[in-house]
Amino acid sequence: MHVSVLAEEVIEGLNPKPGGLYVDGTLGGGGHAQRILERGGRVIGIDQDADVLAETVARLSMWRELFTPVHGNFADMKSLLENRASEGVDGILLDLGVSSFQLDRSERGFSFQQDGPLDMRMDRSGGRTAADWVNTLSREELAEILRAYGEEPAAWRIAGAIVQAREEKPLTTTLELADVVSKASGGRRGRIHPATRTFQALRMAVNDELGALERGLVDGLNLLVSGGRMAVISFHSLEDRKVKQTFNKHAGRMESLPQGGARWVGELPQMRKITRKAVRASDGETADNPRSRSAKLRIVERV
Repeated sequence: MHVSVLAEEVIEGLNPKPGGLYVDGTLGGGGHAQRILERGGRVIGIDQDADVLAETVARLSMWRELFTPVHGNFADMKSLLENRASEGVDGILLDLGVSSFQLDRSERGFSFQQDGPLDMRMDRSGGRTAADWVNTLSREELAEILRAYGEEPAAWRIAGAIVQAREEKPLTTTLELADVVSKASGGRRGRIHPATRTFQALRMAVNDELGALERGLVDGLNLLVSGGRMAVISFHSLEDRKVKQTFNKHAGRMESLPQGGARWVGELPQMRKITRKAVRASDGETADNPRSRSAKLRIVERV
């Protein structure tokens, strides 16, 4: 069963009202969306994974009058909602990263826990697979991806091992890549598998996750009505940094004027922070759902 991360904290922060319009930009299994629907809120659920979207639509069928599914990327929120939310929305949720559905299915290629094709595309209708990336990029390009998105200290050595391995045979499966990375890293020595950062980095690059986040944040903040809130759950330091910086710019600051008084300085639309710092999962939640350990929630409200 799909378990939504920080579900109570998200609902408390968004504070959905009956009849309000809310956007779940990363619908996934629909756990957060269901809680909004149970409160009488209307939900537009966006997901770029057509397989996951179809399953969640079936699961939320009892709320079909309140629920509108949309296949697409939340980065294109403005165009996706153009004819569905012309007067703005009351709340937006982004639950970043890969979903449990995708991780647990070997054919999607997100995990090295079981063998599968080296795909990693969240939207399989187009784009280059992870196999395309690892078999065509130069050592320099691969190392830069591993450093930038995975913060991998052995990026240069791992990239070299990948290039060397593919000269004998293209890397096409998750376990093939994980084995190459593990050997290049000296094998497993702790709790974290040596291929974890490499898989994370490739997934983020294949799906342009940081670029999508930047576009989605801008569009989302502008779609909110006055008093509307945006909640973002991130699982990676680069994502959380982007969210924090964007929210800080729109929260702005008061600046003293030479002639007296003060003025607000920041980027429009102006926001008010609902969470002063990132909200983390409780000890109880992390014990029940280990994937929540790295989750950070930040919420702002449009002034």
